[in-house]
Amino acid sequence: MTGCGTVTLTVPDDCRVTVPGASIDVVITGPGDFRARLTWVELRRLRLLRSRENVSRVAFVSLAAGRVFVAFPTLLDPAPVWGGVKLRAGNIVLHGLGERSHQQSSGETHWGLISLARDDLATYCRALSGVDLIVPAAARILRPPPMAAASLLRLHGKACRLAETKPDMIAHREVARALEQDLLHALVNCLTDDHTREDAAANRRHAEIMARFEDVLASHDDRQPSMAEVCTAIDVGERTLRVCCTEFLGMSPGSYARLRRLNLVRAALRQADPTRTSIATVARRYGFSELGRFAVAYRTVFGEMPSTTLGGHSKIREPMLPNLHRRQSPISSSLPLTRTAGRKSVRRRRRVDALSRPPRA
Repeated sequence: MTGCGTVTLTVPDDCRVTVPGASIDVVITGPGDFRARLTWVELRRLRLLRSRENVSRVAFVSLAAGRVFVAFPTLLDPAPVWGGVKLRAGNIVLHGLGERSHQQSSGETHWGLISLARDDLATYCRALSGVDLIVPAAARILRPPPMAAASLLRLHGKACRLAETKPDMIAHREVARALEQDLLHALVNCLTDDHTREDAAANRRHAEIMARFEDVLASHDDRQPSMAEVCTAIDVGERTLRVCCTEFLGMSPGSYARLRRLNLVRAALRQADPTRTSIATVARRYGFSELGRFAVAYRTVFGEMPSTTLGGHSKIREPMLPNLHRRQSPISSSLPLTRTAGRKSVRRRRRVDALSRPPRA
């Protein structure tokens, strides 16, 4: 059974569960209201995701071990950094099984994701190319021939556009089957090519250090751990940790830890009742004891004061992304409603125009 849908998210925490087998934690690193447009397509064997986000951020992505994930950027200005490597046009990331990695962007970012069961990928690679593909333990950044990469991105974009504009088409068995077969051929062509730009196995140790760094920060939401404390917990030297954070995050360990806690404060303020919530209480909950410095840091990052966040955001959210762990029919597009509203508006304008015309002699 197939399914598809699209949704706009305005709260970074809502990105934590977006597709089966993937969890995404977002830390906003620049000013502006977060907005992510997510489109998903579920076919018989493939699951597709397209994400378009509008602000600078760092995303910590955790993948399940049961599926193979292939990711690629669809916007390269500015160039995103995935796993400490700045991606170029045509790059495709074959993620390791159960991998945990970082994505960094310094502005608007668009990216796509394709996943399928490990056994299905092995079967199709053997049948279509005669290659026994071994999924790596660490991510590999591939550079397939330009025609192969362009074909994969074009088909992925086509499927996501159908989900956004003509979701009923995905429900047609023959359309879904043909689309999936084309995607599988394009995916196998990209993955079985020998042009590898960078083998991230050489960077695997740094990725493991960064994953342990995230674990330490998650256990200290209420305060800023010292550098010595962090290095002891993850069993690494301070210089190595600083190098890793510069590669993967574009900032120092202390700056990222502070940004992460500021994001936690903002999430709490957006959810709170302004008539019953004290900004000072929320700030101290996440380890900010000097409120003056906290307010300055908060405004520098998010472009607004904490009081604006608390009182200025609507508590009404847009609909959450449907539960993709359950197979379901395509979500109805909102376009028919838009067209209906348009016809009503036209009829209303015509009546007003008729009433406003001077009577005929």
